[in-house]
Amino acid sequence: MTINKNEPVSERMALSVMNRYTPEQVQWHYEHGLVLQSIWAVGKAYKKTGYGAWVKTMYDTKIMSDGSIATYRAGEFNLDQINPGKLLFDLYDETGDKKYRAAIELLRAQLKNHPRTKSGGFWHKKIYPWQMWLDGVYMAQPFCARCALEFGGPEDFADIARHFTLIEEHARDKTTGLLYHAWDESGEQRWANPETGCSPHFWGRALSWYCMALTDTLDFIPVEYQAERESLLAIANRLLAPLMNYQDRESGLWYQVLDQAGQEKNYLEASASSMFVYFFLKMLRKGYCQTAKERIQKAALRGYEGLLARMIREDKNGELHLEGICSVAGLGGNPYRDGSYAYYVSEPVKADDFKGVGPFILASLEMEHGKAQCFV
Repeated sequence: MTINKNEPVSERMALSVMNRYTPEQVQWHYEHGLVLQSIWAVGKAYKKTGYGAWVKTMYDTKIMSDGSIATYRAGEFNLDQINPGKLLFDLYDETGDKKYRAAIELLRAQLKNHPRTKSGGFWHKKIYPWQMWLDGVYMAQPFCARCALEFGGPEDFADIARHFTLIEEHARDKTTGLLYHAWDESGEQRWANPETGCSPHFWGRALSWYCMALTDTLDFIPVEYQAERESLLAIANRLLAPLMNYQDRESGLWYQVLDQAGQEKNYLEASASSMFVYFFLKMLRKGYCQTAKERIQKAALRGYEGLLARMIREDKNGELHLEGICSVAGLGGNPYRDGSYAYYVSEPVKADDFKGVGPFILASLEMEHGKAQCFV
Protein backbone atom coordinates (compact mmCIF):
# COMPACT_ATOMS: atom_id res chain seq x y z
CA MET A 1 0.00 0.00 0.00
CA THR A 2 1.32 3.41 -0.96
CA ILE A 3 1.91 5.75 1.95
CA ASN A 4 1.06 9.39 1.49
CA LYS A 5 3.33 11.59 3.59
CA ASN A 6 0.49 14.08 3.95
CA GLU A 7 -1.66 11.53 5.80
CA PRO A 8 -1.92 11.74 9.61
CA VAL A 9 0.85 9.99 11.52
CA SER A 10 -1.55 7.36 12.87
CA GLU A 11 -2.50 6.34 9.32
CA ARG A 12 1.08 6.32 8.12
CA MET A 13 2.15 4.02 10.95
CA ALA A 14 -0.90 1.78 10.49
CA LEU A 15 -0.19 1.44 6.77
CA SER A 16 3.47 0.74 7.52
CA VAL A 17 2.41 -2.22 9.67
CA MET A 18 -0.06 -3.42 7.06
CA ASN A 19 2.66 -3.37 4.39
CA ARG A 20 5.01 -5.47 6.51
CA TYR A 21 2.73 -8.24 7.79
CA THR A 22 0.62 -11.03 6.31
CA PRO A 23 -2.15 -13.11 7.94
CA GLU A 24 0.21 -16.06 8.35
CA GLN A 25 2.41 -14.00 10.67
CA VAL A 26 -0.34 -13.00 13.08
CA GLN A 27 -0.68 -14.94 16.32
CA TRP A 28 -3.29 -15.10 19.06
CA HIS A 29 -1.05 -12.98 21.24
CA TYR A 30 -1.53 -9.89 23.36
CA GLU A 31 0.78 -7.66 21.36
CA HIS A 32 -0.73 -8.73 18.03
CA GLY A 33 -4.16 -8.01 19.45
CA LEU A 34 -2.96 -4.59 20.58
CA VAL A 35 -1.65 -3.48 17.20
CA LEU A 36 -4.75 -4.82 15.43
CA GLN A 37 -6.95 -2.87 17.86
CA SER A 38 -5.00 0.29 17.04
CA ILE A 39 -5.36 -0.21 13.28
CA TRP A 40 -9.08 -0.88 13.69
CA ALA A 41 -9.33 2.40 15.64
CA VAL A 42 -7.63 4.27 12.78
CA GLY A 43 -10.25 2.99 10.34
CA LYS A 44 -13.08 4.04 12.65
CA ALA A 45 -11.59 7.46 13.32
CA TYR A 46 -11.11 8.29 9.65
CA LYS A 47 -14.13 6.33 8.35
CA LYS A 48 -12.03 4.21 6.02
CA THR A 49 -13.19 0.61 5.63
CA GLY A 50 -9.89 -0.80 4.38
CA TYR A 51 -8.33 -0.86 7.82
CA GLY A 52 -11.14 -2.86 9.37
CA ALA A 53 -11.23 -5.27 6.45
CA TRP A 54 -7.51 -5.92 6.84
CA VAL A 55 -7.91 -6.51 10.58
CA LYS A 56 -10.81 -8.90 9.99
CA THR A 57 -8.68 -10.91 7.54
CA MET A 58 -6.05 -11.24 10.24
CA TYR A 59 -8.55 -12.41 12.86
CA ASP A 60 -10.16 -14.88 10.52
CA THR A 61 -6.93 -16.86 10.32
CA LYS A 62 -7.33 -17.58 14.04
CA ILE A 63 -11.10 -17.72 14.71
CA MET A 64 -12.61 -20.96 13.45
CA SER A 65 -16.21 -21.34 12.29
CA ASP A 66 -17.23 -22.84 15.65
CA GLY A 67 -15.61 -20.02 17.63
CA SER A 68 -12.55 -21.99 18.66
CA ILE A 69 -9.30 -20.04 18.54
CA ALA A 70 -6.18 -21.45 16.93
CA THR A 71 -3.26 -21.65 19.39
CA TYR A 72 -5.42 -20.48 22.33
CA ARG A 73 -4.86 -22.65 25.41
CA ALA A 74 -7.55 -22.12 28.02
CA GLY A 75 -5.90 -24.40 30.58
CA GLU A 76 -2.93 -22.07 30.88
CA PHE A 77 -5.15 -19.48 32.58
CA ASN A 78 -3.01 -16.76 31.04
CA LEU A 79 -4.40 -13.23 31.13
CA ASP A 80 -2.25 -12.26 28.15
CA GLN A 81 -4.48 -14.44 25.97
CA ILE A 82 -7.53 -12.34 26.82
CA ASN A 83 -6.26 -9.12 25.25
CA PRO A 84 -6.79 -10.12 21.58
CA GLY A 85 -10.41 -10.82 22.47
CA LYS A 86 -11.27 -7.14 22.89
CA LEU A 87 -11.93 -6.71 19.17
CA LEU A 88 -14.25 -9.71 18.98
CA PHE A 89 -17.14 -7.54 20.18
CA ASP A 90 -16.65 -5.10 17.30
CA LEU A 91 -16.25 -7.86 14.76
CA TYR A 92 -19.47 -9.47 15.99
CA ASP A 93 -21.35 -6.18 15.97
CA GLU A 94 -20.24 -5.38 12.43
CA THR A 95 -20.72 -8.79 10.84
CA GLY A 96 -23.24 -10.65 12.99
CA ASP A 97 -21.07 -13.74 12.54
CA LYS A 98 -21.77 -16.01 15.50
CA LYS A 99 -18.24 -17.40 15.53
CA TYR A 100 -17.04 -14.15 17.12
CA ARG A 101 -19.66 -14.37 19.86
CA ALA A 102 -18.67 -17.99 20.48
CA ALA A 103 -15.03 -16.92 20.79
CA ILE A 104 -16.05 -14.28 23.34
CA GLU A 105 -17.79 -16.97 25.38
CA LEU A 106 -14.68 -19.12 25.23
CA LEU A 107 -12.62 -16.35 26.82
CA ARG A 108 -15.36 -15.57 29.34
CA ALA A 109 -15.27 -19.20 30.43
CA GLN A 110 -11.57 -18.88 31.21
CA LEU A 111 -12.17 -15.78 33.33
CA LYS A 112 -15.06 -17.36 35.23
CA ASN A 113 -12.68 -20.09 36.36
CA HIS A 114 -9.47 -18.09 36.48
CA PRO A 115 -7.49 -18.61 39.70
CA ARG A 116 -7.48 -15.68 42.11
CA THR A 117 -5.52 -14.45 45.06
CA LYS A 118 -7.16 -14.86 48.45
CA SER A 119 -8.09 -11.18 48.25
CA GLY A 120 -9.86 -11.68 44.92
CA GLY A 121 -7.43 -10.62 42.18
CA PHE A 122 -6.67 -12.68 39.08
CA TRP A 123 -3.37 -14.52 39.07
CA HIS A 124 -1.35 -13.23 36.13
CA LYS A 125 -0.97 -16.80 34.85
CA LYS A 126 -1.42 -20.25 36.30
CA ILE A 127 2.37 -20.64 36.31
CA TYR A 128 2.62 -17.48 38.48
CA PRO A 129 0.48 -18.42 41.50
CA TRP A 130 -0.76 -15.76 43.94
CA GLN A 131 0.74 -12.98 41.81
CA MET A 132 -0.95 -9.89 40.41
CA TRP A 133 0.97 -7.98 37.74
CA LEU A 134 0.12 -4.51 36.47
CA ASP A 135 0.32 -5.93 32.94
CA GLY A 136 -2.50 -8.35 33.62
CA VAL A 137 -4.94 -5.63 34.63
CA TYR A 138 -4.66 -4.21 31.11
CA MET A 139 -4.93 -7.61 29.45
CA ALA A 140 -8.18 -8.59 31.17
CA GLN A 141 -10.15 -5.75 32.72
CA PRO A 142 -11.24 -3.76 29.63
CA PHE A 143 -12.48 -7.07 28.18
CA CYS A 144 -14.28 -7.84 31.46
CA ALA A 145 -15.88 -4.40 31.43
CA ARG A 146 -17.15 -4.84 27.87
CA CYS A 147 -18.59 -8.22 28.90
CA ALA A 148 -20.24 -6.65 31.93
CA LEU A 149 -21.72 -3.89 29.80
CA GLU A 150 -23.19 -6.28 27.25
CA PHE A 151 -23.94 -9.41 29.26
CA GLY A 152 -23.42 -8.79 32.97
CA GLY A 153 -24.65 -6.89 35.98
CA PRO A 154 -23.69 -4.71 38.97
CA GLU A 155 -21.58 -7.36 40.67
CA ASP A 156 -19.36 -7.58 37.58
CA PHE A 157 -18.50 -3.88 37.63
CA ALA A 158 -17.71 -4.08 41.33
CA ASP A 159 -15.36 -6.98 40.69
CA ILE A 160 -13.63 -5.09 37.89
CA ALA A 161 -13.01 -2.07 40.10
CA ARG A 162 -11.70 -4.36 42.84
CA HIS A 163 -8.82 -5.51 40.62
CA PHE A 164 -7.65 -1.94 40.14
CA THR A 165 -7.94 -0.97 43.78
CA LEU A 166 -6.38 -4.18 45.04
CA ILE A 167 -3.19 -3.91 43.01
CA GLU A 168 -2.89 -0.18 43.73
CA GLU A 169 -3.32 -0.78 47.45
CA HIS A 170 -0.46 -3.27 47.50
CA ALA A 171 1.87 -1.98 44.76
CA ARG A 172 1.79 1.80 45.33
CA ASP A 173 4.94 3.36 46.75
CA LYS A 174 4.10 6.10 49.22
CA THR A 175 7.25 8.11 48.50
CA THR A 176 7.14 8.32 44.71
CA GLY A 177 3.46 7.59 44.05
CA LEU A 178 4.54 5.05 41.42
CA LEU A 179 3.39 1.41 41.31
CA TYR A 180 5.75 -1.56 41.43
CA HIS A 181 5.57 -4.06 38.59
CA ALA A 182 3.90 -6.85 40.58
CA TRP A 183 2.74 -8.10 43.95
CA ASP A 184 3.09 -11.64 45.29
CA GLU A 185 0.41 -12.28 47.89
CA SER A 186 2.23 -15.38 49.15
CA GLY A 187 5.57 -13.61 49.52
CA GLU A 188 7.30 -16.74 48.26
CA GLN A 189 8.98 -15.33 45.16
CA ARG A 190 12.64 -14.38 45.39
CA TRP A 191 11.77 -11.07 43.76
CA ALA A 192 9.14 -10.24 46.41
CA ASN A 193 9.91 -7.76 49.18
CA PRO A 194 9.65 -9.71 52.46
CA GLU A 195 7.39 -7.08 54.01
CA THR A 196 5.24 -5.89 51.11
CA GLY A 197 5.38 -8.73 48.57
CA CYS A 198 6.18 -6.21 45.81
CA SER A 199 8.78 -6.55 43.10
CA PRO A 200 11.74 -4.21 43.58
CA HIS A 201 11.45 -1.69 40.72
CA PHE A 202 9.13 0.59 38.77
CA TRP A 203 9.18 -0.78 35.24
CA GLY A 204 7.85 1.80 32.80
CA ARG A 205 5.77 -0.45 30.57
CA ALA A 206 4.14 -2.27 33.49
CA LEU A 207 2.81 0.98 34.92
CA SER A 208 1.84 2.28 31.50
CA TRP A 209 -0.18 -0.90 30.81
CA TYR A 210 -2.07 -0.16 34.02
CA CYS A 211 -2.65 3.46 33.02
CA MET A 212 -4.12 2.45 29.67
CA ALA A 213 -6.27 -0.11 31.47
CA LEU A 214 -7.82 2.63 33.61
CA THR A 215 -9.02 4.80 30.71
CA ASP A 216 -9.96 1.88 28.47
CA THR A 217 -12.03 0.21 31.19
CA LEU A 218 -13.85 3.46 31.95
CA ASP A 219 -15.11 3.40 28.35
CA PHE A 220 -17.42 0.53 29.33
CA ILE A 221 -18.54 1.42 32.86
CA PRO A 222 -21.89 3.26 32.66
CA VAL A 223 -22.26 6.55 34.52
CA GLU A 224 -24.82 5.06 36.88
CA TYR A 225 -22.06 2.92 38.40
CA GLN A 226 -20.76 5.99 40.16
CA ALA A 227 -18.76 4.29 42.92
CA GLU A 228 -16.83 2.13 40.47
CA ARG A 229 -16.13 5.03 38.10
CA GLU A 230 -15.01 7.29 40.94
CA SER A 231 -12.68 4.60 42.22
CA LEU A 232 -10.90 4.27 38.86
CA LEU A 233 -10.84 8.02 38.28
CA ALA A 234 -9.28 8.60 41.69
CA ILE A 235 -6.50 6.14 40.92
CA ALA A 236 -5.92 7.67 37.50
CA ASN A 237 -5.65 11.16 38.95
CA ARG A 238 -3.28 9.99 41.68
CA LEU A 239 -0.91 8.77 38.97
CA LEU A 240 -0.75 11.97 36.94
CA ALA A 241 1.61 13.94 39.18
CA PRO A 242 4.05 11.06 39.79
CA LEU A 243 4.27 10.37 36.06
CA MET A 244 4.96 14.02 35.29
CA ASN A 245 7.58 14.09 38.05
CA TYR A 246 9.51 11.29 36.35
CA GLN A 247 9.12 12.53 32.77
CA ASP A 248 12.53 13.39 31.33
CA ARG A 249 12.69 17.17 30.99
CA GLU A 250 14.93 17.26 27.94
CA SER A 251 13.27 14.60 25.77
CA GLY A 252 9.73 14.49 27.18
CA LEU A 253 10.01 10.69 27.36
CA TRP A 254 10.18 8.16 30.19
CA TYR A 255 12.94 5.76 31.20
CA GLN A 256 12.84 1.97 31.17
CA VAL A 257 13.20 2.04 34.97
CA LEU A 258 11.17 5.10 35.77
CA ASP A 259 12.95 6.51 38.81
CA GLN A 260 16.52 5.71 37.78
CA ALA A 261 17.32 8.46 35.27
CA GLY A 262 21.06 8.82 34.77
CA GLN A 263 21.89 5.33 36.01
CA GLU A 264 24.17 3.20 33.87
CA LYS A 265 22.40 1.42 30.96
CA ASN A 266 19.00 2.94 31.70
CA TYR A 267 17.41 4.35 28.55
CA LEU A 268 14.44 6.28 27.24
CA GLU A 269 11.87 3.67 26.24
CA ALA A 270 9.32 4.09 23.45
CA SER A 271 6.45 1.77 24.42
CA ALA A 272 5.96 3.15 27.94
CA SER A 273 6.35 6.70 26.63
CA SER A 274 3.67 6.07 23.98
CA MET A 275 1.32 4.57 26.56
CA PHE A 276 1.79 7.44 29.00
CA VAL A 277 1.15 9.99 26.24
CA TYR A 278 -2.00 8.08 25.28
CA PHE A 279 -3.09 8.03 28.93
CA PHE A 280 -2.57 11.78 29.38
CA LEU A 281 -4.33 12.67 26.13
CA LYS A 282 -7.29 10.40 26.76
CA MET A 283 -7.65 11.72 30.31
CA LEU A 284 -7.79 15.23 28.84
CA ARG A 285 -10.18 14.38 26.01
CA LYS A 286 -12.60 12.56 28.29
CA GLY A 287 -12.57 15.30 30.90
CA TYR A 288 -11.18 13.00 33.59
CA CYS A 289 -8.40 15.29 34.87
CA GLN A 290 -9.40 16.81 38.19
CA THR A 291 -6.51 19.29 38.48
CA ALA A 292 -3.45 20.65 36.66
CA LYS A 293 -4.99 20.44 33.19
CA GLU A 294 -2.51 22.89 31.67
CA ARG A 295 0.46 21.01 33.11
CA ILE A 296 -0.89 17.71 31.80
CA GLN A 297 -1.39 19.24 28.35
CA LYS A 298 2.22 20.38 28.27
CA ALA A 299 3.48 17.00 29.44
CA ALA A 300 1.46 15.19 26.77
CA LEU A 301 2.72 17.48 24.02
CA ARG A 302 6.34 17.18 25.14
CA GLY A 303 6.00 13.41 25.26
CA TYR A 304 4.49 13.13 21.80
CA GLU A 305 6.98 15.54 20.28
CA GLY A 306 9.77 13.55 21.93
CA LEU A 307 8.50 10.35 20.32
CA LEU A 308 8.42 11.97 16.88
CA ALA A 309 11.86 13.52 17.28
CA ARG A 310 13.76 10.66 18.92
CA MET A 311 11.96 7.39 18.24
CA ILE A 312 10.40 7.63 14.77
CA ARG A 313 12.40 6.76 11.67
CA GLU A 314 11.16 7.04 8.10
CA ASP A 315 12.62 4.70 5.47
CA LYS A 316 13.10 5.30 1.75
CA ASN A 317 9.60 3.95 1.01
CA GLY A 318 7.96 6.40 3.36
CA GLU A 319 7.19 3.72 5.94
CA LEU A 320 7.51 4.66 9.59
CA HIS A 321 9.45 2.68 12.19
CA LEU A 322 9.40 3.02 15.97
CA GLU A 323 12.74 2.56 17.69
CA GLY A 324 13.69 2.04 21.33
CA ILE A 325 11.17 -0.60 22.43
CA CYS A 326 11.95 -3.00 25.27
CA SER A 327 11.34 -6.42 23.75
CA VAL A 328 10.01 -8.11 26.88
CA ALA A 329 10.29 -8.11 30.65
CA GLY A 330 8.74 -10.26 33.33
CA LEU A 331 9.29 -11.86 36.71
CA GLY A 332 10.10 -15.39 37.83
CA GLY A 333 10.02 -18.15 35.26
CA ASN A 334 12.92 -20.21 33.97
CA PRO A 335 15.53 -18.80 33.62
CA TYR A 336 14.56 -16.84 36.68
CA ARG A 337 13.90 -13.09 36.28
CA ASP A 338 14.63 -11.43 39.59
CA GLY A 339 13.18 -7.97 38.90
CA SER A 340 16.48 -6.26 39.64
CA TYR A 341 17.60 -3.04 37.97
CA ALA A 342 20.27 -5.02 36.11
CA TYR A 343 17.60 -7.35 34.77
CA TYR A 344 15.31 -4.64 33.39
CA VAL A 345 18.10 -2.85 31.54
CA SER A 346 19.52 -6.08 30.12
CA GLU A 347 16.51 -7.18 28.05
CA PRO A 348 16.86 -6.58 24.27
CA VAL A 349 15.74 -3.29 22.74
CA LYS A 350 14.03 -3.55 19.36
CA ALA A 351 12.37 -1.54 16.62
CA ASP A 352 8.77 -2.01 15.45
CA ASP A 353 7.76 -4.28 18.30
CA PHE A 354 3.96 -4.28 18.44
CA LYS A 355 4.01 -3.47 22.17
CA GLY A 356 5.27 -0.04 21.16
CA VAL A 357 3.75 0.42 17.71
CA GLY A 358 0.16 -0.19 18.86
CA PRO A 359 0.27 2.41 21.66
CA PHE A 360 2.07 4.87 19.39
CA ILE A 361 -0.78 4.64 16.87
CA LEU A 362 -3.33 5.11 19.67
CA ALA A 363 -1.40 8.09 21.07
CA SER A 364 -1.25 9.60 17.59
CA LEU A 365 -5.00 9.19 17.18
CA GLU A 366 -5.59 10.90 20.51
CA MET A 367 -3.33 13.75 19.44
CA GLU A 368 -5.02 14.09 16.05
CA HIS A 369 -8.61 13.88 17.25
CA GLY A 370 -8.35 15.24 20.76
CA LYS A 371 -6.31 18.32 19.98
CA ALA A 372 -9.29 20.44 19.02
CA GLN A 373 -10.89 19.69 22.39
CA CYS A 374 -7.83 19.55 24.65
CA PHE A 375 -5.40 22.13 23.32
CA VAL A 376 -7.44 25.30 23.05
